[in-house]
Amino acid sequence: MSARIMGYREAVDHLPEGVTLVARDVHWKDYEQLLEELADRPGVRITYDQGKLEIMSPLPEHEEYKRFIERVVDALGDQLDLNVEPRGSATWKRKGDAQGTEPDTCYYVANSERIIGKRKIDLSEDPPPDIVVEIDATNESLTKFPICSSLSEPELWRYDAKHNRIHMYELRGNQYIEVPSSRSFPVLTGKALADFIEQSKRQGQKAAMAAFRRWLKKG
Repeated sequence: MSARIMGYREAVDHLPEGVTLVARDVHWKDYEQLLEELADRPGVRITYDQGKLEIMSPLPEHEEYKRFIERVVDALGDQLDLNVEPRGSATWKRKGDAQGTEPDTCYYVANSERIIGKRKIDLSEDPPPDIVVEIDATNESLTKFPICSSLSEPELWRYDAKHNRIHMYELRGNQYIEVPSSRSFPVLTGKALADFIEQSKRQGQKAAMAAFRRWLKKG
């Protein structure tokens, strides 16, 4: 392991929750080596954009919101009888573009049949996830949008925890356009999802999920 990678590893080991470490002029090979070195730290999020490296350690509340959204997506798949294949915070990268990112969570829906059973997904021949989710509790994920666009990720959800708003976007051309409801789950609006997240903060996830399932059945 190079001294530079050892330095990054040591910095990550002491990185406070909610803080982002930024490094510049990082070579692609160092980025890939760092991904391997931090494989035992699945909670850490790493973004690489043409030499710029960002490493973020999420807050506990960040993981709370992510888990609730995961439960919502599971319920949607069950109620709507759709195959939903989760891939969590998997790393999505393309060497040719010198870009890579790790969403807070992501899903295959329309393309789920194409990746079922695959243990390794190669974006040169496989589709990107249909939905990527970003939780903005302390840091904004807007800087990731160009990378997500380059990787052709068709749908992006961004939860603004400070203002309790869910922004849903569709990729049109090479730009993300905000839309009122999900492309993959048209019944779900950003406002409805934000309302149930807020309910989960007040009443707990079990009660909020019961309310969500009742709402979903009525719809």
